[in-house]
Amino acid sequence: MSELPRYILRDCTIFVDTYSKIGQASEITLPVPSEKVEEVRNAGMVMPIEVKLGFEKMEPGFKMTAFDPQVIKLVGLKPGVEKSFMATGALVDEDGTVHPAVAYMRGFLKSHDPGTWKTGEVGENDHNISIRYYKLEVDGEELLEVDPFNVSVGGVSQTGDIRAALLLNG
Repeated sequence: MSELPRYILRDCTIFVDTYSKIGQASEITLPVPSEKVEEVRNAGMVMPIEVKLGFEKMEPGFKMTAFDPQVIKLVGLKPGVEKSFMATGALVDEDGTVHPAVAYMRGFLKSHDPGTWKTGEVGENDHNISIRYYKLEVDGEELLEVDPFNVSVGGVSQTGDIRAALLLNG
């Protein structure tokens, strides 16, 4: 294995409802998986510990310099309408090896902030996504997959035994 730096993000783009926004998106914020924990100190314990209670809500988004009607029309759709969002990245090792990274998201566009319009300056539009599904892959390998009922790490369900206890498998 090379000792040179690896997996450096060199470029990225986003697809909004299957439409490429290459050259229009200026920034992409991927979902941040964060475990929801609560501090517990029960009888007999000399110190508190944190116990895992699932995951916090993830809040991805993206910024565009384009005032894109196709994207703006995705805000305010009726309940139950979900759209796909896909962020792609080129992770490049210093030896030249390129690793494709893909973040698949499904949900709805929660907001469109057109920012400040000022003559002679590039405007920036901020978009926030409410997601119901997220999967992250690098080199085609699933690293993380999250939906409201399951979390998989490396393709292995971390909640399958709990779902089985609830008689929900199958």
